[in-house]
Amino acid sequence: MNTMTLWHITGWEFAALAFAALLVGFSKTAVSGANTVSLAVFAAVLPARASTGVLLPVLIAGDLLAVATYRRHAHWPTLWRLFPAVAAGVVVGTVFLMWADDAIMRTSIGAILLLMAAVTVWRRRTADKAEEPDSVTSRAGRLKARSYGVLGGFTTMVANAGGPVMSMYLLSAGFRKLGFLGTSAFFFLIVNVSKLPFSAGLGLIDARSLLLDLALVVFVVPGALFGKWAVHRINQRLFEQLVIAATVVGGLQLLLR
Repeated sequence: MNTMTLWHITGWEFAALAFAALLVGFSKTAVSGANTVSLAVFAAVLPARASTGVLLPVLIAGDLLAVATYRRHAHWPTLWRLFPAVAAGVVVGTVFLMWADDAIMRTSIGAILLLMAAVTVWRRRTADKAEEPDSVTSRAGRLKARSYGVLGGFTTMVANAGGPVMSMYLLSAGFRKLGFLGTSAFFFLIVNVSKLPFSAGLGLIDARSLLLDLALVVFVVPGALFGKWAVHRINQRLFEQLVIAATVVGGLQLLLR
Protein backbone atom coordinates (compact mmCIF):
# COMPACT_ATOMS: atom_id res chain seq x y z
CA MET A 1 0.00 0.00 0.00
CA ASN A 2 1.30 3.45 -0.92
CA THR A 3 1.98 5.39 2.30
CA MET A 4 1.81 8.73 0.48
CA THR A 5 -1.69 7.95 -0.81
CA LEU A 6 -2.74 6.63 2.59
CA TRP A 7 -1.74 9.90 4.28
CA HIS A 8 -2.70 12.13 1.31
CA ILE A 9 0.74 13.71 1.22
CA THR A 10 2.56 14.98 -1.84
CA GLY A 11 6.01 14.01 -3.03
CA TRP A 12 7.43 17.26 -1.66
CA GLU A 13 5.80 16.67 1.70
CA PHE A 14 7.25 13.17 1.88
CA ALA A 15 10.65 14.63 0.98
CA ALA A 16 10.27 17.06 3.88
CA LEU A 17 9.45 14.18 6.25
CA ALA A 18 12.43 12.20 4.92
CA PHE A 19 14.73 15.16 5.56
CA ALA A 20 13.27 15.48 9.06
CA ALA A 21 13.99 11.77 9.68
CA LEU A 22 17.55 12.29 8.42
CA LEU A 23 17.92 15.16 10.88
CA VAL A 24 16.65 12.93 13.71
CA GLY A 25 19.53 10.53 13.08
CA PHE A 26 22.00 13.41 12.94
CA SER A 27 20.71 14.96 16.16
CA LYS A 28 20.97 11.67 18.05
CA THR A 29 24.67 11.19 17.26
CA ALA A 30 25.85 14.81 16.99
CA VAL A 31 23.70 17.68 18.29
CA SER A 32 21.07 16.60 20.78
CA GLY A 33 17.94 18.74 20.55
CA ALA A 34 18.33 19.55 16.86
CA ASN A 35 15.33 17.32 16.16
CA THR A 36 13.05 20.16 17.28
CA VAL A 37 13.29 21.12 13.61
CA SER A 38 12.04 17.64 12.73
CA LEU A 39 9.14 18.13 15.13
CA ALA A 40 8.13 21.33 13.35
CA VAL A 41 8.31 19.63 9.94
CA PHE A 42 6.22 16.62 11.04
CA ALA A 43 3.60 18.87 12.67
CA ALA A 44 3.43 21.06 9.56
CA VAL A 45 3.02 18.16 7.09
CA LEU A 46 0.79 15.88 9.19
CA PRO A 47 -2.10 16.57 11.58
CA ALA A 48 -0.57 17.82 14.83
CA ARG A 49 -1.79 14.94 17.02
CA ALA A 50 -0.90 12.29 14.45
CA SER A 51 2.55 13.77 13.92
CA THR A 52 3.64 12.92 17.47
CA GLY A 53 2.69 9.26 16.97
CA VAL A 54 4.47 9.00 13.62
CA LEU A 55 7.61 10.71 14.91
CA LEU A 56 8.02 8.55 18.04
CA PRO A 57 9.19 5.31 16.33
CA VAL A 58 11.52 7.39 14.15
CA LEU A 59 13.04 8.86 17.30
CA ILE A 60 13.42 5.40 18.85
CA ALA A 61 15.31 4.22 15.76
CA GLY A 62 17.67 7.16 16.24
CA ASP A 63 18.00 6.36 19.95
CA LEU A 64 19.04 2.78 19.17
CA LEU A 65 21.76 4.02 16.83
CA ALA A 66 22.95 6.55 19.42
CA VAL A 67 23.11 3.90 22.16
CA ALA A 68 25.09 1.60 19.86
CA THR A 69 27.54 4.44 19.21
CA TYR A 70 27.95 5.96 22.71
CA ARG A 71 26.83 3.22 25.11
CA ARG A 72 30.13 3.22 27.04
CA HIS A 73 29.86 6.88 28.01
CA ALA A 74 26.53 6.95 29.88
CA HIS A 75 26.43 8.30 33.46
CA TRP A 76 23.87 6.02 35.12
CA PRO A 77 23.62 7.78 38.53
CA THR A 78 22.29 10.84 36.70
CA LEU A 79 19.81 8.73 34.74
CA TRP A 80 18.39 7.01 37.84
CA ARG A 81 18.02 10.40 39.50
CA LEU A 82 16.00 11.76 36.57
CA PHE A 83 13.61 8.91 35.78
CA PRO A 84 11.05 9.30 38.64
CA ALA A 85 10.47 12.98 37.82
CA VAL A 86 10.32 12.22 34.10
CA ALA A 87 7.67 9.54 34.73
CA ALA A 88 5.54 12.12 36.55
CA GLY A 89 5.92 14.51 33.63
CA VAL A 90 4.90 11.81 31.13
CA VAL A 91 1.72 11.10 33.14
CA VAL A 92 0.83 14.81 33.19
CA GLY A 93 1.47 15.01 29.45
CA THR A 94 -0.74 11.97 28.83
CA VAL A 95 -3.61 13.56 30.73
CA PHE A 96 -3.17 16.71 28.65
CA LEU A 97 -3.31 14.70 25.42
CA MET A 98 -6.57 13.04 26.49
CA TRP A 99 -8.53 16.27 26.08
CA ALA A 100 -6.44 18.37 23.67
CA ASP A 101 -7.81 18.54 20.11
CA ASP A 102 -5.73 19.06 16.97
CA ALA A 103 -5.88 22.88 17.11
CA ILE A 104 -4.80 22.93 20.75
CA MET A 105 -2.05 20.42 19.97
CA ARG A 106 -0.75 22.53 17.09
CA THR A 107 -0.73 25.66 19.24
CA SER A 108 0.85 23.78 22.13
CA ILE A 109 3.61 22.32 19.95
CA GLY A 110 4.33 25.76 18.51
CA ALA A 111 4.50 27.29 21.99
CA ILE A 112 6.72 24.45 23.24
CA LEU A 113 9.08 24.94 20.30
CA LEU A 114 9.43 28.63 21.13
CA LEU A 115 9.96 27.76 24.79
CA MET A 116 12.61 25.23 23.84
CA ALA A 117 14.37 27.82 21.69
CA ALA A 118 14.42 30.20 24.66
CA VAL A 119 15.66 27.39 26.91
CA THR A 120 18.48 26.62 24.47
CA VAL A 121 19.56 30.27 24.34
CA TRP A 122 19.60 30.38 28.13
CA ARG A 123 21.56 27.13 28.21
CA ARG A 124 24.22 28.60 25.92
CA ARG A 125 24.60 31.66 28.11
CA THR A 126 24.91 29.70 31.34
CA ALA A 127 27.02 26.80 30.07
CA ASP A 128 30.19 28.37 31.47
CA LYS A 129 28.72 28.09 34.97
CA ALA A 130 28.51 24.30 34.72
CA GLU A 131 28.96 22.02 37.69
CA GLU A 132 30.69 18.65 37.76
CA PRO A 133 28.37 15.67 37.10
CA ASP A 134 28.66 14.39 40.67
CA SER A 135 27.40 17.73 42.03
CA VAL A 136 23.84 16.64 41.22
CA THR A 137 23.94 14.66 44.47
CA SER A 138 23.53 17.90 46.45
CA ARG A 139 20.12 19.11 47.61
CA ALA A 140 20.09 21.87 44.97
CA GLY A 141 21.20 19.34 42.37
CA ARG A 142 18.36 16.95 43.26
CA LEU A 143 15.82 19.78 43.06
CA LYS A 144 17.18 20.79 39.68
CA ALA A 145 17.00 17.20 38.44
CA ARG A 146 13.36 16.90 39.53
CA SER A 147 12.39 20.20 37.91
CA TYR A 148 14.06 19.40 34.61
CA GLY A 149 12.78 15.83 34.76
CA VAL A 150 9.11 16.83 35.08
CA LEU A 151 9.42 19.45 32.34
CA GLY A 152 11.31 17.02 30.12
CA GLY A 153 8.73 14.27 30.66
CA PHE A 154 5.83 16.59 29.86
CA THR A 155 7.41 18.10 26.74
CA THR A 156 8.57 14.74 25.39
CA MET A 157 5.09 13.20 25.88
CA VAL A 158 3.15 16.12 24.41
CA ALA A 159 5.45 17.04 21.55
CA ASN A 160 8.51 14.74 21.55
CA ALA A 161 10.38 17.95 22.46
CA GLY A 162 12.30 16.98 25.56
CA GLY A 163 15.69 17.25 23.85
CA PRO A 164 16.53 20.89 24.62
CA VAL A 165 15.37 20.50 28.24
CA MET A 166 17.63 17.53 28.85
CA SER A 167 20.45 19.12 26.86
CA MET A 168 20.38 22.13 29.13
CA TYR A 169 20.30 19.95 32.25
CA LEU A 170 23.20 17.74 31.18
CA LEU A 171 25.35 20.68 30.13
CA SER A 172 24.61 22.53 33.36
CA ALA A 173 25.73 19.40 35.22
CA GLY A 174 29.15 19.64 33.58
CA PHE A 175 29.03 16.76 31.09
CA ARG A 176 31.66 16.65 28.36
CA LYS A 177 30.66 15.81 24.78
CA LEU A 178 30.88 12.00 24.89
CA GLY A 179 29.38 11.71 28.37
CA PHE A 180 26.62 14.06 27.27
CA LEU A 181 25.83 11.99 24.16
CA GLY A 182 26.01 8.63 25.95
CA THR A 183 23.79 9.72 28.84
CA SER A 184 21.21 11.39 26.61
CA ALA A 185 21.18 8.35 24.26
CA PHE A 186 20.12 5.95 27.02
CA PHE A 187 17.81 8.53 28.57
CA PHE A 188 15.75 9.05 25.42
CA LEU A 189 15.74 5.39 24.42
CA ILE A 190 14.24 4.39 27.77
CA VAL A 191 11.83 7.33 27.92
CA ASN A 192 10.65 7.02 24.31
CA VAL A 193 10.09 3.26 24.57
CA SER A 194 8.11 3.81 27.78
CA LYS A 195 5.88 6.27 25.88
CA LEU A 196 4.80 3.67 23.32
CA PRO A 197 1.88 2.17 25.32
CA PHE A 198 0.64 5.66 26.25
CA SER A 199 0.74 6.82 22.63
CA ALA A 200 -0.91 3.63 21.37
CA GLY A 201 -3.62 3.91 24.02
CA LEU A 202 -4.34 7.48 22.90
CA GLY A 203 -4.63 6.31 19.28
CA LEU A 204 -1.51 8.20 18.18
CA ILE A 205 0.20 5.01 16.96
CA ASP A 206 -1.65 2.57 14.71
CA ALA A 207 -1.09 0.48 11.60
CA ARG A 208 -1.24 3.53 9.34
CA SER A 209 1.36 5.49 11.33
CA LEU A 210 3.67 2.47 11.53
CA LEU A 211 3.44 2.01 7.75
CA LEU A 212 4.67 5.56 7.24
CA ASP A 213 7.39 4.94 9.86
CA LEU A 214 8.69 2.00 7.83
CA ALA A 215 9.18 4.31 4.89
CA LEU A 216 10.92 6.98 7.00
CA VAL A 217 13.17 4.99 9.34
CA VAL A 218 15.60 4.16 6.50
CA PHE A 219 16.51 7.86 6.35
CA VAL A 220 17.53 7.90 10.03
CA VAL A 221 20.55 5.66 9.40
CA PRO A 222 22.53 7.94 7.04
CA GLY A 223 21.75 10.89 9.30
CA ALA A 224 23.18 9.04 12.30
CA LEU A 225 26.28 7.98 10.37
CA PHE A 226 26.87 11.54 9.22
CA GLY A 227 26.40 12.78 12.79
CA LYS A 228 28.98 10.29 14.08
CA TRP A 229 31.44 11.55 11.46
CA ALA A 230 30.68 15.23 12.06
CA VAL A 231 30.53 15.31 15.86
CA HIS A 232 34.26 16.09 16.17
CA ARG A 233 34.33 18.43 13.17
CA ILE A 234 31.13 20.48 13.32
CA ASN A 235 31.11 24.14 14.30
CA GLN A 236 28.78 23.68 17.25
CA ARG A 237 28.08 27.34 17.85
CA LEU A 238 26.99 28.08 14.29
CA PHE A 239 24.88 24.94 14.08
CA GLU A 240 23.06 25.69 17.34
CA GLN A 241 22.33 29.21 16.05
CA LEU A 242 20.80 27.70 12.92
CA VAL A 243 18.79 25.19 14.98
CA ILE A 244 17.45 27.95 17.21
CA ALA A 245 16.45 30.05 14.20
CA ALA A 246 14.74 27.11 12.48
CA THR A 247 12.94 26.18 15.72
CA VAL A 248 11.61 29.71 16.14
CA VAL A 249 10.39 29.79 12.53
CA GLY A 250 8.73 26.38 12.95
CA GLY A 251 7.05 27.41 16.20
CA LEU A 252 5.72 30.65 14.73
CA GLN A 253 4.48 28.79 11.65
CA LEU A 254 2.45 26.42 13.82
CA LEU A 255 1.08 29.21 16.01
CA LEU A 256 0.01 31.30 12.99
CA ARG A 257 -1.25 28.39 10.89
